Amino acid sequence: PKGTAKRDALCAAEVEVQAMWEREKVFECNPSYDSSGKKDDKFITTFPYPYSNGHLHLGHAFSLTKAVFRAQFERNRGKNSLFPFAFHCTGMPIQAAANKLKSEIALYGTPPQFPEEDPAVRAKMEAELAAAAQAKADKAAATGAKGKGSKTKLVQKTGTGIVRQWNILKRMVPEDEIPQFSDPVHWLRYFPPIGVEHMKRFGSGVDWRRSFITTAVNGYYDAFIRWQFNVLREKGKVLFGKRNNVYSILDGQVCADHDRSEGEGVGPQEYVLIKQRVLAPDHGQERHGKMEKLLNTEEGKKGVYLVPATLRPETMYGQTNCFILPTGDYAAYYIDATDEVFIMSARSARGLACQAYDAANDIYFTKEFGKIRQLETFSGDELLGLPLSAPNSTYEKVYTLPLLTISMGKGTGVVTSVPSDAPDDHVALQALKDKPDFAAKYGITPDMVEPFEVVPIISIEGYGDASAVFMCEKLGIKSFNDKAKLAQAKDETYLKGFTIGVMTYGPHSGKKVSNAKPLIKDEMIKAGQAHLYFEPESKVVSRTNDECVVASTDQWYLAYGEESWCSAVKKHVLDDEKFTAYDTASLEKYDATLDWLKEWACTRQFGLGTFLPWDKQWVIESLSDSTIYMAYYTIAHYLQGENNLNGEESKSPENIKVGDLTDEVFNYIYRKGFPLPEGSGVASDTLTKMRDEFRYWYPMDLRVSAKDLIPNHLTMALYNHAAIWDDEPELWPRGYYTNGHIMVDAQKMSKSKGNFLMMLETINKYSADATRFSCADAGDTLDDANFSRDTANAAIISLTNEAAWIKEFLTDTDKSTLRSGDDLNFMEKVLENETNRLVKATEDCYEGMQFREGLQKGWFEMMIAKNNYKSWCHDSGIAMHERIVRKWAESLIILICPICPHWSETLWKDIGKEGFAVRAPWPVVGEEDKLFTRQAKFLRDSLKNFRTNAGKAKKGWKTATILVADGYPEWKINAILWMQSQYNTSSGSFPPTFMKDLKVWSTTNVSEKKKIKLTMQFVSFMKREVDEVGEMGMDIKCPFDQSAILNESVAYIKAQLNMAELSVASVDDPELAVPDRTSQNVSPGKPVLWMR
Repeated sequence: PKGTAKRDALCAAEVEVQAMWEREKVFECNPSYDSSGKKDDKFITTFPYPYSNGHLHLGHAFSLTKAVFRAQFERNRGKNSLFPFAFHCTGMPIQAAANKLKSEIALYGTPPQFPEEDPAVRAKMEAELAAAAQAKADKAAATGAKGKGSKTKLVQKTGTGIVRQWNILKRMVPEDEIPQFSDPVHWLRYFPPIGVEHMKRFGSGVDWRRSFITTAVNGYYDAFIRWQFNVLREKGKVLFGKRNNVYSILDGQVCADHDRSEGEGVGPQEYVLIKQRVLAPDHGQERHGKMEKLLNTEEGKKGVYLVPATLRPETMYGQTNCFILPTGDYAAYYIDATDEVFIMSARSARGLACQAYDAANDIYFTKEFGKIRQLETFSGDELLGLPLSAPNSTYEKVYTLPLLTISMGKGTGVVTSVPSDAPDDHVALQALKDKPDFAAKYGITPDMVEPFEVVPIISIEGYGDASAVFMCEKLGIKSFNDKAKLAQAKDETYLKGFTIGVMTYGPHSGKKVSNAKPLIKDEMIKAGQAHLYFEPESKVVSRTNDECVVASTDQWYLAYGEESWCSAVKKHVLDDEKFTAYDTASLEKYDATLDWLKEWACTRQFGLGTFLPWDKQWVIESLSDSTIYMAYYTIAHYLQGENNLNGEESKSPENIKVGDLTDEVFNYIYRKGFPLPEGSGVASDTLTKMRDEFRYWYPMDLRVSAKDLIPNHLTMALYNHAAIWDDEPELWPRGYYTNGHIMVDAQKMSKSKGNFLMMLETINKYSADATRFSCADAGDTLDDANFSRDTANAAIISLTNEAAWIKEFLTDTDKSTLRSGDDLNFMEKVLENETNRLVKATEDCYEGMQFREGLQKGWFEMMIAKNNYKSWCHDSGIAMHERIVRKWAESLIILICPICPHWSETLWKDIGKEGFAVRAPWPVVGEEDKLFTRQAKFLRDSLKNFRTNAGKAKKGWKTATILVADGYPEWKINAILWMQSQYNTSSGSFPPTFMKDLKVWSTTNVSEKKKIKLTMQFVSFMKREVDEVGEMGMDIKCPFDQSAILNESVAYIKAQLNMAELSVASVDDPELAVPDRTSQNVSPGKPVLWMR
């Protein structure tokens, strides 16, 4: 809206309502029981606690609404509905940000004077960035690769731009307070209380007595996590040993999903390093001088190897050459474990230096973890044309050849070539053979390529014994420019080769590839011809901006994937009686995650969190201390209480000391069969109340989250519940709902686009209810949803105007001018029936977490129903009925309450209702009368068609008659009778072959050829009618009095069509003599406006 008066009024009302809710403790929930002692229906909804390193944004708000809406809906349904909330502080992000700020202050002062703030320095830095970008582009052009655009402006906060922690904080914190944030604990004291205030302003309906922060700063939660891990260890779920994990060398520890700024969900990928021994150069090329020198050093004499990383060790029999990137940067590294020299990229050498050569005996590739000795550097060109001895190859000697598409960011930068089964290799080798000038450009002589023919090693049915050659010929692939075809060929040959391929060469000839692969891998490793090597599946960057490697480290880990544990969780998730995912796509993701999620490194050596109770050099990482904290909510108000996020003992409502929270105490509260602990510092009755409260609220009914937590947190929470309560599966989570991310005006949220919205900013701009309204309208699927600012603006107007109308009608209108009593006209019956229908439809939508559709039913369609009635009364000159409108209004207020609770609360009071709207019961309504629904649709659709006909009227036409028909002609009756014979009343549907069967029936049973097409069109139309209204759509006679409805509404129809005169008549009236071209369009329930 151009003005802000309506928005400001909504905001002011919201603040008043929130103060009232807080004053009256409306959202505080305690166990409640009926007179027989049976617990009242309860519903507990939870939401992953947000990370407290800044303010909440619209992405948080959107996902949050799904939980908030459902919790309020269950409250209106009369359930004891609890929605608790907390704040996550564990892990590296806060620690890394505090360290970065501390470094900036040490280097640049307080406030810091960053070098880029000096125009001359900034210009120089930008010139350097531009030069680097140009060099990158030139390099890409030289190799024929397509370069990505590089950032050359420091104001661009990604890529090569400079991001200062001070400047990030300056957008959220008064500048004179920023130095305090160099202490990570200060973040924990600063941001969570602000999060509470923003959540309250959103009207989140939280029981704030149960809120807390994580980490050892909060001794109560710290004790809870220590207990959890002691139980997990007791049950054999926490183990110790060397494991390969994504690792930050800079941080000196494993880098889990929540410790990353890039690469969430990426795990280790196993490769096999193939050792291709460099032989003495044999072509007298000057560029091989460095290599000749290296081969004669003490280290080089023991063996110099190019080490390509492959996923397919079984194909090494088919090696014809090795590929190098001519412009790549390589180096020779000394490998302590084997006393050999490996040639590879610096990036891969950095990772290899962190990995075990022999994990069982604690031997690493290098003597010092993370350090590797570099002996020499090489350009890619200096490595071309070298002779190699390739293990398992049928050729005694192969050569290094150029390949321009090698990525130095994956593998070792060295690629072995098997043209029989790798389409890329076949195309590259063939190009060197077919284009001598191209080969000569890189110093490649004919004898390095011509003698090397494809070696068949794997037979694939339908593809022959050289699948790469077959696919390249089939798809017409001629060069590397055929990228899409090459990708298709690669995917197909690799998949078919592994699944149905059979080895035709070597000692494992005759075996399926899938069986031979692990055998060949193990044989090569045992023979010293290969080694295992790991790297992240794709790029991972830590919060400290370190590109991560895979490291083999001593590690405490959770044994996810262990057969019996995984099986129990999967059985629970796939049982729709015990668990709902609300969406088949989500359920499939849980099933898939349970298949691949394996051992998980659950500790770090520094960062914020809880120390591992039996080994205090380790801190429990952020995904592992957040798996069963939903159970902590059930007792947090006894331990901490309101306004005590950090868990200060002096504020404990029950005067409970952290030191008194022993494992015995928690076992009694949370686990079946454990006795009341003797001599506990916690009062026995308090312990019993806590135990009873946990048992009251558990199991958790619903957890709401964005979809990106399915592969980690959500699945891990299932695992941990199944471990802690392995003997009580009835306490495991009952449902998870996940949604997509949020876009703003159909674009990804971005600061540079100006559409990155913070939660409080959005509330202040549109009001809480209009923001929630637009979130509800944004979408409910796993696809990304769209927050429309136009929708939020429209909601301000709609909410304001509707409240004004309802208030005026129910409180300001003279009741004597309104109708009352039980004598209802047609449209009053329609409005009452529509209210009944939409109350039930909205309830079904909310229960299924379909809030966009619920908004459509519970707001927009309710508006349409009321507006149609209002217009009908106005145009008919009939007063509205007070009881019918009141029922509609009171229903509307509660239907929209889960989405716009402040609006509902305000209006509830304005129309004189007692109590709170947020605690008011769901409307009690009668069953929908489907015949009345059909009659309402009859009038609505008829009027729409009349408008179309009236618009076609010729000038001078003054007579108008609505023609109705009570029955069908014989040919249509026959078609309907056939439809009835095909309809399955139990399933309420036609068979899948219905349209095909219709064609057969109509050509067989309709005698007139021209009627066949008409019959098929008519049946298709009638089928849509049946799909919408059910079996009654096939009635031979119209089941209601069309003429009565139209005659009662004739004044309304005349006004809508702007006609002075209008009558209703039967199409069969002989006095009218209706032309055939008009009469044939009239059928039961489908009147026609005849103008003349």
